[in-house]
Parts: sequence; structure tokens; C-alpha cells
Amino acid sequence: MSDSPFSFFASCAKSLEPLLAEELQQCGASDVRQTVAGVSFTGTLLEAYRAVMFSRMASRIILLLHEQLVPDADALYAAADSIDWTQHMSSRDSFAISAAGTTHNLRHTQFIAQRIKDAIVDQFRNSGQDRPDVSKQDPDLRIHAVIKKGRVSLGVDLVNGSLHRRGYRQEQGEAPMKETLAAALLIRADWPTLMHQDNAIIVDPMCGAGTLLIEAALMALDVAPGLLRESQLSAWPHHDQSAAAVVRQEAEQRKQRGATWTGQALGSDHDLRSLGMARRNAERAGVWDHVEFSSTALQDLKLGQAPTLLITNPPYAERLGDEAQVMALYQALGDVIRREAMGAEVAVFTARPEWGKLIGIHSHKQYALFNGALPAKLLLFRVDDDSVYQNRKTAVAGSQLVTEDALDNGGQMLANRLRKNLKNTGRWARQQGHGCYRVYDADMPEYAFAIDVYTDMEGQMHIHMQEYKAPASVSDADAEQRRRQCVLAVQVVLQLPSQFISIKVRERQRGKQQYQPTREQGEDIVVQEGDARLIVNLERYLDTGLFLDHRPMRRYVHDHAAGKDVLNLFCYTGSVSVQAALGGARRTVSVDLSSTYLSWAQRNLALNELNLSSNELVEMDCLRYLQKCRQDFDLIFLDPPTFSNSKSTDNVLDIQRDHGELIELCMQRLRPQGLLIFSTNMRKFKLDPALAERFDIEPFSAASIDRDFARNNRIHQVWLLRALAV
Repeated sequence: MSDSPFSFFASCAKSLEPLLAEELQQCGASDVRQTVAGVSFTGTLLEAYRAVMFSRMASRIILLLHEQLVPDADALYAAADSIDWTQHMSSRDSFAISAAGTTHNLRHTQFIAQRIKDAIVDQFRNSGQDRPDVSKQDPDLRIHAVIKKGRVSLGVDLVNGSLHRRGYRQEQGEAPMKETLAAALLIRADWPTLMHQDNAIIVDPMCGAGTLLIEAALMALDVAPGLLRESQLSAWPHHDQSAAAVVRQEAEQRKQRGATWTGQALGSDHDLRSLGMARRNAERAGVWDHVEFSSTALQDLKLGQAPTLLITNPPYAERLGDEAQVMALYQALGDVIRREAMGAEVAVFTARPEWGKLIGIHSHKQYALFNGALPAKLLLFRVDDDSVYQNRKTAVAGSQLVTEDALDNGGQMLANRLRKNLKNTGRWARQQGHGCYRVYDADMPEYAFAIDVYTDMEGQMHIHMQEYKAPASVSDADAEQRRRQCVLAVQVVLQLPSQFISIKVRERQRGKQQYQPTREQGEDIVVQEGDARLIVNLERYLDTGLFLDHRPMRRYVHDHAAGKDVLNLFCYTGSVSVQAALGGARRTVSVDLSSTYLSWAQRNLALNELNLSSNELVEMDCLRYLQKCRQDFDLIFLDPPTFSNSKSTDNVLDIQRDHGELIELCMQRLRPQGLLIFSTNMRKFKLDPALAERFDIEPFSAASIDRDFARNNRIHQVWLLRALAV
């Protein structure tokens, strides 16, 4: 039966189809045709077994049994029933059905699989046999159903299990690379040619669990993947065991001839756990004598001689906050390549091809591939004086900094805008003595970020970036690319290593988790504002502890607080109270419902050597406090949130609805010549006009906006309220 022609389908990961087609032709297959995620071909069982044994790209080799149009579920049942399944399996065999593709009437793969299963089971019952069992785990025979353009193709798997599993990788690290993809990268990097050079050396300086190097050694030693697998031929009864034995003998002979390879594979990584897995994987693969692993940080790698091929898959940034560090890793990789691999071929596989510029070497070829569902690229370099960037601009020397070459056109425009703002706004801030200020506020709509500078008491600059919500018309991919370029532009222009840059990203459809800090916990830093020293934290919370736009109002309170009793409602971290106390206030009372903010306020008071006896902290709902309060004040600062429904109180605050009551209660607590400062950051807020009939109201918004917030003059609104003159 092995001499009869059959139709087959070899499945593979997307983007590996051309390489798989070439392999199948080398195995003697005919009528080889590529399609998405696979290749169809015709041939004998002998040629199919060669594909099973030697293909490094294929995931499965499927023998096709039938194909027909299936407009509905009944037609699907009929298609499955047209195959005599009793000729392809016995009632004692377990089976499973893998379904892919849908039509207008067949919308669910689970239903498609169920309908085919019904046809198979009914057929066995109708023939008087026991029905075979369905087993989703390790079935004796796997049946494949693929629907494409309204037609179903039905077939059986020649082998139990996926062919990408070679058997040596019994343990793996995070985000492991499949063996098939590793082999594809090596072929695209021309390793099958390079490995035949005298004493060829292949290096992976970030080898992880060693998959790339192990596959490279197996390739050089001509060890067929089928010799490593424990998977056996499936329970399909028409297998030609003699043909399979011929193929195995051929593979064994090639392995013996390949054992004379004199090359070497060198891997290094800083992760000892991964290196342990790599060594055990290499031993199981039988290539231990040809692979050497060492615990070496990337920047410390010393090779002694240029390798034949340096190939690596740098780690991905799992969170945006990690990106600056990973980008710095790319720059360090470039430094290593120029130092240790001049004259070598280099291949870098990355899901961030734009970061390839950070390597500082011109890529002569790129291949689009997928790592699972993630689009990626293999960048190929020939390292010589012509390919190395001659004018490589580095932001600042240091392992966590990136190059200006990483900026695309939009990123470069953003960098230019940042430089302009630093020149103008930065000069103004220095002249005014402001160490904390806004340097960029969505000046370019496509880069919708607020970027703030916080300078600590030691003079170290820290950057806080906060993303505005992107329009629905901007795709997630475009938003992420712009975000990445914004981080790069900030780091390059401000010449800061990554640890001094914090970014909070507004994620889509994440409920309450709208912002993700760069790190879960951040260190407090102390900044100076006028006379006050204040604690801020750029990473731990949504806000930093200091609203920069209220700087003029804190200055106003400081200048008008001497000898007065000051009430600070919704006090947040107490910065207004600190400024009032330092301005000579007789006493301050700070009220907030949050124990976290009050603790922060207490630390701010202590930092400025202000005692609690004359600077009282009250943990209470502010509306309830005003209803209970019997003390009078000379100055009240009222800056409520737009909306609040804290679990700690039954009161639900809506500032548009409730501001009249809050103001009325505050005015009752003011002494005759007292002043209420009312502020809100609600953009569409409208002050109740009836209040003007009872109080003297002075609009103060224009005077409350400093130069660094001039672009966004509705970031808050402020009114000064006094009792009407009698």
C-alpha cells in the first residue's frame, strides 16, 4: 500500500510554510502547494514517513480521506458518513476530533466536531460493532476536520502527538520558543550552510533554556527530529511498518555520518535556573558534547574569537515599565556584537523590530515570522565596518540608556518638541525656583501624554508620564507604538536612565485598573516647593501626592495664611496645610476620609517640623465634618473630587449636584472677613448662579494657572468667596 499515492496536509505555524514546502520536496513529495499554516502534497506512505522523520517545520502530517461542500450540518454529517471509518479504526481505538474553520451555518468548531463524532459513532453502531470511545487526551487516532471556503477536508493524523515536540524539552522557562520556530530561525540565518565551515561556532548570549542552540547542534549533527520523539505512529491500521523501518534506518545512517561535526554551540545567560534547564535539555537531546553553557551577564560576555553565527531571542517587555530596561538590553547587545563578533553573521529575533536600531548595526535582511500569535521579525546582520553605524548617538553612557536612533519619525518630532519645551518652560521654572513642573501636555495630539518633572532635594530629575485616553479610532497597536516612542523620546532628550522614568498607562477595558504603574511599589522622594518640603511617590498610586496645577493656589494660601485659622477640606496629602503653616497660620485643620492620605499628610507635616498640636488631622467625611463642626475659620480651602462613593461613608458626592450645599456649609464656618477658596477639576462644571445672590464671588481661574499649564487652562476652575458686604 505504501506505493499508492495519497493526499496529505502538513500543518505548521504561520510564516513557516515556505520552509516546510522545501522540506517536503526534499522528502520526495509531489504537487506541493502552500496555504495558510500548512502545505498540501501528494506522495506515498514512504515519503510521508520521511516528512514525519526529517521535517523540522511540520506540526502534523495528516492523511486526507475526503473533501466536499458542506452548506449545513446535515451535509457535514453526510460528508463524515461517506468515509468507511471501520476501515480506518477499530471499535477498541479511542479517537478525538480537531476542528478548524467555520461557515455561516456552521459557526462553532465544537459543534462541527460533535456532528462528525455522531456520524462516526452511528456508523459503528449501524454495523453492529461497539462504538469507539472519545478521548481528548492521548487518543489512539486523531481525526482532523478543516472547513475552508465552504468545503470540509477530513483526514487522520499519521503520528500521535505534535511533531514540534522533539522529546528533549521536558522543562522550560517562561514564554518558551517552540522547537519548530527555533529551527526556522536557524535556517533563515543560513545555519545549514554556515555549520559546514571548519570549526563552526554558534553563540546565543541570552540562551534561556537553550532551544536555539540545541536545535542548531541537532541540525549540524544531522539528527532527525523523529529519532528523538517518543511519539509512535497512530492507530491507523494501514501503516506500512516496513516503509517506516526503511526511513528510520536512513535517519540512523545520516546521524552516524553527522557525528563527525567538529563545531561547537556556546550559550550564556544570567539566569541560573534557565541554564540548569538548558544543560538537562542538551543532555536529553544527546548533544551535550557539542554545547557549552555558562553563567555570564550579557555585557560581560567574552568569546575570544568571532563566532560563525550569533543568534538570539532577547526577552520581551512583559509590562510597559520594563521596556526601557529591555531596550537598554538591545543597546548592550549591540555593544557585545561590535566587540566580540566583528566579521560574524548575526540574527536577532524580536517582536519589537523597531528596537533593532538600538543595536547600532544596519540589518541587511529581515524575515516576518510569528512567535505563537505574536508578530515578530528575524533581523539579519553582517557585522563589518560598513554595517556598524558610524555616528551612533548615545543618550548618556550607562547600561540603562537608549540611543536616539531608536526614534521613528514621530518619535523624533516629539523629541524636538520636548527640547523646545525644556528650553522655554524649563528656563521659566528655573527662574521661578520650581523644581516640579509640567514640561509637556499633549502638545502633539497623537502623543497624548502629560509629562511632569520632579526634582528631588539632591537635584536628581525624575519624570512622571501619564497617558490620556486614546480616541477609539486609534488601534491598540498604534497606541502602544506611540507610547513606546514617547518613553524613548523622554529618555533620550532628558538624558535619564530608566529608573528615573515612571509611566502610568491608561488601559482599555480594564475596569478599575485603568492605570498600570511601572512597578507595584515605588520609593518616596522629597521635593521642594517654596518653603515646603513635600513627599511624592511617582509609582505607587494613581496620583503622585502633589497636584502640580495647584501650585499657584498653594502659594496664595501660603501668602495669606499669617495669623489665621485654616481649614483644608479633602486635604489629600496635606500640601496646602503645610504651606499654610509655613506661611504663619495660627492653626490648620486637615480633613479627609482616607487614612492613607492623612498618614501621608502627617509625614509631610513632620518633614517640615510642624507639630500636630497646632496642625490637626481629622479622618472623616468632609460633608459630615461640616455638618458637625462648631469652629470658625479665617480661610477655608475646598477642593473636592468630581465624584466619590467611598465605602467608608454613606454619602455619595457628586460635585455638580452637591457643591451648593458644601459651599453653604463652608460659609457658615467662616468668620466675617474670612475667605473660602473653592476649586474643582471637573471640566464641564457650572457654578450655581444662585450662590452669587448670597455671596461675593470672585472668579480666580486665570490667576490660578501657571505658565506650565497654560495649554490646558481648564485643568481646574477656582473661585474666591466672601460674605456680602452689609
